[in-house]
Amino acid sequence: MAKPVVAIVGRPNVGKSTIFNRIVGERISIVEDIPGVTRDRIYSSAEWLTHDFNIIDTGGIDIGDEPFLEQIRLQAEIAIDEADVIIFLVNGREGVTAADEEVAKILYKAKKSVVLGVNKIDNPDMRDLIYDFYALGFGEPFPISGSHGLGLGDLLDEAAKHFPKHGQAEYGEDVIKFSLIGRPNVGKSSMVNAILGEERVIVSNIAGT
Repeated sequence: MAKPVVAIVGRPNVGKSTIFNRIVGERISIVEDIPGVTRDRIYSSAEWLTHDFNIIDTGGIDIGDEPFLEQIRLQAEIAIDEADVIIFLVNGREGVTAADEEVAKILYKAKKSVVLGVNKIDNPDMRDLIYDFYALGFGEPFPISGSHGLGLGDLLDEAAKHFPKHGQAEYGEDVIKFSLIGRPNVGKSSMVNAILGEERVIVSNIAGT
């Protein structure tokens, strides 16, 4: 029986990887205060109370002509398609942006359950910043702080309400895991995609993709 799948999506630099690492309980996704660090889909397993689920971190969906934007968007759309529940993450300190509205349009079309998380609400005095985000059309915004771990329980409680009602099952971990490593631009991503038979990671002639 498959675990529920949660995908974290949003524009660049709203804290998706920080929230992902908080939920899984270890530093899997790279966190930098630079837009565009995460590009491919990153998967992990997680648990909340009695719920076991898989979670996906995605690159930031943006508008413009920066390198890799189209590929990052495709990777995020694949994650949205795989997910049972979407955590739509926004930056409470910056208000609703054009890029947030672009992500919202993608999620409207996806017709998936969406939980709206307003990140960077680091103390109760900042709570009033969440109200502008009702305009995105996804119901109640949940104030959270990735840097302090505040509000994640309420966010996950809401996400769990939308998990498929097939009960919980025991999941084995008898899986062989391996890594494919090498210097930049030798074809690692192409090899991963060939093995999996899908466009799992972005391929480019630019070293360091």
